[in-house]
Amino acid sequence: MFTVTFTELASGYAVRVIGPEGARDYIIAGGDQGDYAAFFLAVSRDFGTRVPHAFAPPHDFPAGDQRWQPLLTENASPTILAGYGDPAVVKTDDGYVLVATSNDAPDAFPILRSDDLIHWHHEGFVFRQGNQPAWTAHGHKVGDYWAPELARVGEEYWLVYSARQQSNVLAIGLAKAASPFGPWRDLGRPLLTGETGGVIDSHLFVDANGDRWLYWKSDANGVWPRPLAMLLRDHPHLIAELFDEEADRRTAAFAAAAVDWANGRRPMERFFLMQPLIEAALANWPWVRRTLAECGLADAFVHALTTPVYAARLSDDGSRLIDEPKVVLENDLDWEGHLIEGPFVTVHEGRYWLFYAGNDFSTPAYGIGVAVADSPLGPFVKQAEPLLRSTQEWTAPGHASVAPGVDGEPQLFFHAFHPGTGGYNVFRALLTAKLRFSGDRAEIV
Repeated sequence: MFTVTFTELASGYAVRVIGPEGARDYIIAGGDQGDYAAFFLAVSRDFGTRVPHAFAPPHDFPAGDQRWQPLLTENASPTILAGYGDPAVVKTDDGYVLVATSNDAPDAFPILRSDDLIHWHHEGFVFRQGNQPAWTAHGHKVGDYWAPELARVGEEYWLVYSARQQSNVLAIGLAKAASPFGPWRDLGRPLLTGETGGVIDSHLFVDANGDRWLYWKSDANGVWPRPLAMLLRDHPHLIAELFDEEADRRTAAFAAAAVDWANGRRPMERFFLMQPLIEAALANWPWVRRTLAECGLADAFVHALTTPVYAARLSDDGSRLIDEPKVVLENDLDWEGHLIEGPFVTVHEGRYWLFYAGNDFSTPAYGIGVAVADSPLGPFVKQAEPLLRSTQEWTAPGHASVAPGVDGEPQLFFHAFHPGTGGYNVFRALLTAKLRFSGDRAEIV
């Protein structure tokens, strides 16, 4: 249905698309997600493909939830470039400390401090430009520093985080400091590496008996979009079997035509190119997942439609795992789509509560779920519906942490996008809401 050719320019790309309506020429102004979204919007107007979520008509979201309290709604420093994604808030002897994702910014992981959760001061970064761990890839459109988490361990602070290795495969690192403000000493190597897709979103939980537990997510969900596009390229009859809507069928056909070029791009750019296919698949997820599992042609990647969260104990010095990793959670509810991520464990009412995010982080379908268990390894029982989902005021709430508020009661801290925005390197605000735990349920109050 489509022929797509790309030509690299000094900045961005020239693209020719030939489809049922004829030929059209476009310019992708740069290599960021917003540049691709604008391109796909133009393609949708000319060829009837899916409209990118950021430009779609307003969703029927509920009204804003007054229980959500915005804390940081703009960058606190010009050196913080994209806000407070994947926020980890910890109450320390020095006040509240926040660390957050920095993506490919020159300085990795902003550190902020507050005495009252209202007024925040930027204290620096975990890894300044030129001082990143040698094993990590770094630089604009090269590195990715995601989801740092801070915990007090004995007399030290430990920080676990995600970063790309020089091979571009995502891994988990660990650094230590005497103070939550550093200076930080990295292990000098990844703490944990993965195979296909890598590993991300590590969480360090210290139990009352002193056991150190590491939780993390397999990033296999990044594996399936391009193999799916290649499958549709080679077996185009599957497009009609997987998708009912004509716009989604055209979107799938476009991805099949563009995938060979996408395969040669940097990791995040491959994601940007496949985003419309991801959105089309998620809109039909239960059917797409079941059909791919049954068709017998997707065996090479059908496992990537499930993204497990693992857990294992850490050694006393934090240098290695001392248990075989165990799967403690998987995406098995429709609202979670193709992934769950961002695990965070806290103990209340004598039980272990695991908060997590589900679905695509850059779309309004993203939300926060919770599960409960009687031990760090589960079995965890999920609440059937998300604890937080998009509203008219804030979209895609995700990747939560829990800390006591100024009144000592537990609070959830999470990020969200301003409405009509979303994606990689787009600003994410820090918000909070009070929690109540009772029996097998956690609630926002």
